[in-house]
Amino acid sequence: MRIDLHTHSLFSDGTDRPSELVNKAMSQGITTLALTDHDTIAGWDEAIEWLRPGLDLVLGSEISCQTEDGISVHMLGLLFDPKNQPLQEMMAQTRDNRMGRMERIIGRMNGAGIEITIEEVHAQLSEGATLGRPHLADALVAKGLAKSRDEVFADWLANSSPFYVAHYSPTPEVAIATIKAAGGVAVIAHPLASLRGRVVSIDSFDSYIAAGLDGIEVKHRDQTPDQQQLLFDIAAGSDLAMTGSSDYHGTGKMNELGEFTTDPEEWAKLESRAEARRVIRL
Repeated sequence: MRIDLHTHSLFSDGTDRPSELVNKAMSQGITTLALTDHDTIAGWDEAIEWLRPGLDLVLGSEISCQTEDGISVHMLGLLFDPKNQPLQEMMAQTRDNRMGRMERIIGRMNGAGIEITIEEVHAQLSEGATLGRPHLADALVAKGLAKSRDEVFADWLANSSPFYVAHYSPTPEVAIATIKAAGGVAVIAHPLASLRGRVVSIDSFDSYIAAGLDGIEVKHRDQTPDQQQLLFDIAAGSDLAMTGSSDYHGTGKMNELGEFTTDPEEWAKLESRAEARRVIRL
């Protein structure tokens, strides 16, 4: 079994349609695939439509969170009820705030002589997609101001950049509680990926576990072997599920589909914590 519990489509900052993602997963021998676009479930219906026997589909979302001292955290919500109103409202508020944030980032860049418009950024979005910094990066590349997303993030859009603007997000504890109340399971994504910016302290896991955290994304390309071992020890000590995932974005990042996977025993532990059996299979 090959289980990849963290991927993105063009309904957030990936480059594949959900249909393409499903087809790639099947062609590459993935047996369980989670679609986890940022703060949206807009790609779910298309993924279900293209599902074929041999692939189990896990539907979810990667929820943008922020600690009280401003550290960005991403929380994977899996197997939740898509009709749950509080969760939908939380994701909608985060999406709405992204527009104002993008306008402020663009204003700062314009002030520094970098000519880009919000219309050029919107041209990079598919209908229903969640707006994010990768779309700004794509607009800058399309305009010939940079060669790649990676170059844009390194030079202009990193968290330490003068152009960076924070945005509304629930705290990790609120996100966990909301995911759990919607019947799903909560897995903290790449929590020690320090190349992305500041990361949470080890002590903060006590608060997340108290809020109902179900799992930790241990195996991820942005975490060193030492960091993975540390997360392994935390998960083992608290009986949390340990996942491995690609965080696949199509051509938007170097991550390869299925490059890290979750052990079947860990997936069974995680799925058993959901309120209902919501894996989609034919």
